[in-house]
Amino acid sequence: MPQPGEDEQFRATLAAVAPGTELRDGLERILRGNTGALIVLGHDRRVDALCTGGFPLDVDFSATRLRELAKMDGAIVVNDDITKIVRAATHLVPDPSIETSESGTRHRTAERVAKQTGVPVVSVSQSMRIVALYVAGRRHVLEGSSAILNYANQALQTLERYKARLDEVTGTLSALEIEDLVSVRDVATVLQRMEMVRRISSEVNGYVVELGIDGRLLTLQLHELTAGVADDLDWVVRDYLPDDEDREEAVARVVAGLSGLDASELLDPVASARVLGLVGSAEGLDVSISPRGYRILSRVPRLPGAVFERLVDHFGTLQRLLAASGDELQLVDGVGEGRARLIREGLTRLAESSILERYV
Repeated sequence: MPQPGEDEQFRATLAAVAPGTELRDGLERILRGNTGALIVLGHDRRVDALCTGGFPLDVDFSATRLRELAKMDGAIVVNDDITKIVRAATHLVPDPSIETSESGTRHRTAERVAKQTGVPVVSVSQSMRIVALYVAGRRHVLEGSSAILNYANQALQTLERYKARLDEVTGTLSALEIEDLVSVRDVATVLQRMEMVRRISSEVNGYVVELGIDGRLLTLQLHELTAGVADDLDWVVRDYLPDDEDREEAVARVVAGLSGLDASELLDPVASARVLGLVGSAEGLDVSISPRGYRILSRVPRLPGAVFERLVDHFGTLQRLLAASGDELQLVDGVGEGRARLIREGLTRLAESSILERYV
């Protein structure tokens, strides 16, 4: 599994070669000219140590210059932010003992240089007419925008279905919380769906990065579908976190734990509940559990975060909060008569709507 830093480097490199960039324009010119190329996307001492022959340059990067220099034998080296061409027609000599799955000379060199230096390398195949990107231990073949959009739209349709199911289970959880009928299984189901939505949205986001300027509409659709999901996960964790765990650190731990589950584990509610620290076996899934009230309170309009943090600390559970009178609410620091009325009305509306959605 790629490490976080490697994933960030991969996405950053995809963005650098996305449609609309000067580098992508240069690569497409090379393909149209029916020539090959080997381009190192970074320059440091590690890269210099592998270069022999050719000639040094210090010229501004442009698509046309990249195309002209690719006509010569040897590799092209650009600086880290792809604004300068620093070497051309150079011969790269990586460690031959580095394992590679490639057979062609240019691709073998590209993979070995990327592994040895940690710098992304692009290889343009003249015979196969493909552009291969070697970065963070991966080989990625760049495709045209139409093909990527097709994959992205399929993933987006899947995301829409999973988001609809997530809305259903979170609505059910809200009604059960109001009635104080929540079980560990109900919480685990919501965590499962949230992680499924996160994984699919991450895949769609990868397509957005790769599409560059062609993915603008996709970005809007993705944002609309996933808005608020991360916040809801935060509130669910805070609602059901074991009492002895720090709330601020818990969300990061749970997110990391859920993302670390493989596909089969994610389908098992016990695994999701175990990540939150609720159960150790299937027998514990039907145990009743009460929320603290973070998620429901977060839906009360115009209620500052610091205030509902104090409300939760004061009342302890959602049921006590729902039963509190206006005078009892005003005992909490920062809650005056007007805000107490706002909280009572907001909680009453949320309770009524949640019950109606569940039973009507």
